[in-house]
Amino acid sequence: MSVHSGENSLLRAWQEEAASFVDQHLAPYANQFDQTEQIPGEFIGQLAQKGFLSAMLPAEYGGRNFDMITLGILAEEIGRGCSSVRSLLTVHGMVIQAIYKWGTRDQKTRWLPSLAAGESIGAFALSEEQAGSDVQGLQTVAVETEDAYWITGVKKWTTFGQIADVFLVFALLDGQPSAFLIPRESPGVRVKKLTGILGTRASMLAEIHFDRCRISKDALIGKKGFGLSHVATSCLDYGRYTIAWGCVGIAEACLRDSLKYTSSRKQFGVYLREQQLIQKMITEMVSGVKAARLLCMRAGELKDAGHPEAMMETWVAKYFASTTATKTANQAVQIHGANGCSPDYAVQRYLRDSKVMEIIEGSTQMHEILIATHAYTTLD
Repeated sequence: MSVHSGENSLLRAWQEEAASFVDQHLAPYANQFDQTEQIPGEFIGQLAQKGFLSAMLPAEYGGRNFDMITLGILAEEIGRGCSSVRSLLTVHGMVIQAIYKWGTRDQKTRWLPSLAAGESIGAFALSEEQAGSDVQGLQTVAVETEDAYWITGVKKWTTFGQIADVFLVFALLDGQPSAFLIPRESPGVRVKKLTGILGTRASMLAEIHFDRCRISKDALIGKKGFGLSHVATSCLDYGRYTIAWGCVGIAEACLRDSLKYTSSRKQFGVYLREQQLIQKMITEMVSGVKAARLLCMRAGELKDAGHPEAMMETWVAKYFASTTATKTANQAVQIHGANGCSPDYAVQRYLRDSKVMEIIEGSTQMHEILIATHAYTTLD
């Protein structure tokens, strides 16, 4: 990817650092991660050593104190290499953000240093089979007693739930959505491995069962009833933003692979790059990548400025970037022909991963409803 115009030398240097890491240590192994459906622990250690797992945290907790634009560039570069690894950065970061923003001093002291160092992995446990990500439809329940909370319910599609050390769990407490930090070793926690998922197969999904799980009173994040209005909303906004940038990475990878393939593959005596229909597809890829990146940049700038429209701009960026990633991946597979359907070529992985991006952190259709509704409110 070319350096974003107008960025200073420090940002360019950081982008080059991230791109070099992806090219050397991630992209060559991404298909293997996908096929084995796991990310090796030693690679997660590399991410932690680079500070990628805690990029948004201040230095006092072991973070790199990235602004939102720099964080977005990291998500794009990692997404270009492997969407499953980018998913790790996203969900781990969501848990870190929840603790840093809403946690008590004791919760921060206990969890943030170990999460930043990669000694502990965090997972975001919101989705349920019937409710999806609809917090209002939660079935998981928390019951408060004098000295503990008792959690009962099942969370599904929990990204990196297979290896997580702590779960940020959303449950109804006296009918109000609330958030809890539940260590994996808590009594009553049972983890069921999920495999064979369409895309992001190395994201190590799990179904988490809480069978009258007893947790201490200091496990509550924020206040009772803060689960939806504060914790989940801020975490999902963070996740949506990093996913949008990750989708730009997918689209960029599709473009790069297609440029290389059409420059080396001949059909009917000429290179594919000389065919006008191929040139049309490449043009659509280029313009789509650039437009998606600019929308993500816009959202990041507004977030850094604390602008009230930042969240809606993030919705727009995620919608456009995810649909662009799917369109670009479709084109990349078509350009590669039968090879594009083979596990030997990464474009088939990009296509599967991009479809997942249109579902997680708000489906394409949910985005269409919210974006259109917001547009109409501006007329009032």
